[in-house]
Formats: sequence, C-alpha cells, structure tokens
Amino acid sequence: MANDEVEEDLDDAGDSDFEGEGEGEDGGGGKKRLLIVIAAILVLILGGAAAAYFTGLLQPVIDMLSGGEDAAIMEEVEGTDIISGDAVFYDLQEMLVNLNTGGRKTVYLKIRVSLELEDGDDITRVEEMMPRIVDNFQIYLRELRIEDLKGSAGMYRLREELLKRVNVAVAPAKVNDVLFKEMLVQ
Repeated sequence: MANDEVEEDLDDAGDSDFEGEGEGEDGGGGKKRLLIVIAAILVLILGGAAAAYFTGLLQPVIDMLSGGEDAAIMEEVEGTDIISGDAVFYDLQEMLVNLNTGGRKTVYLKIRVSLELEDGDDITRVEEMMPRIVDNFQIYLRELRIEDLKGSAGMYRLREELLKRVNVAVAPAKVNDVLFKEMLVQ
C-alpha cells in the first residue's frame, strides 16, 4: 500500500511537471516564434530598402525629402564640361590598314571618322597637324587584333584611344569626341 501511495505521488508530481513544461513550451515557444517572425520581417524590410537605395529607386524619395534635387543638378552641371549646341565636326580621310593577325591570313580595317571640335577655330590646327594625326592612328590601328574590335566594349576602347591620340596631336586645340562614320573589317 505504501508503494501504491508513493507511485500515486510520483504520478501526480510527474504529471504536474510535464504539464508545467508543456505550458511553458507553448507560452515560451509562441514568444520565440513571434520574435523570429518580427526579426524576419525587419530583415526583409531593411534588405528591400537597401536594394532600393543601391539600385537608385529610392533616390527620388530622398531628393523630395531633403530638397536636394536642385543642388544635385547644379553639382552635375558644374562638374561637367557643357558642350554647346554649336558643335563643329571635321571629317578625316578614309583609312585602310591591315590588322595584326599574327601571321594568319591578312585582315583589313576600313574606317572613317569625324572629330567633334570644341571651337570652329580649331579646324586650322587640325588641318596643320593632319599628318601627325593620321600617323598616330595608323600606328595604333595596325597593332589591333580582330578580338580587340569585338563588341561594344571594343568599340568604346577604340574610340577612347583614338580620342586620346588626337588630343595629344592637336594639343592646344580640344577634340571632344571621335565619331565613327564607317567601320569595316574584312
């Protein structure tokens, strides 16, 4: 009988322990789940805001709140060279060069370009320096490979190199851009 009473006491004590733990898990587990959900929502909101900021989608809102749109436009205008609407273009003669193929079959590049000059008075300087400009272009173009001309990145690099070389040749005068009129690789 004493054993029966001890077993009942243990059963009652065991049941109450398990019941208390169960209640604690449900209450504590619910709080933990709520905190995890809130943390996940905050991470999503912050991540979305960061993505919007870095992609530029948030910039109009920032400008509207800070009133910085006018200041940003003024900074851009002051920081860049403004090219007037009176651009002057000078067409260079057509150039035909063979490309560097490393001993394989001969490949030719036919190119016609125009120079965008800053001032109409620079035309005389360009005409005076034309032999030097053509020489600089010929030397550079003859060392190009076909792979150097592929894609828009290749065209951009070619434009930048030609612009750099022509500005060095016509030094006090300024050439704003080199424009491709025709380019044929054969």
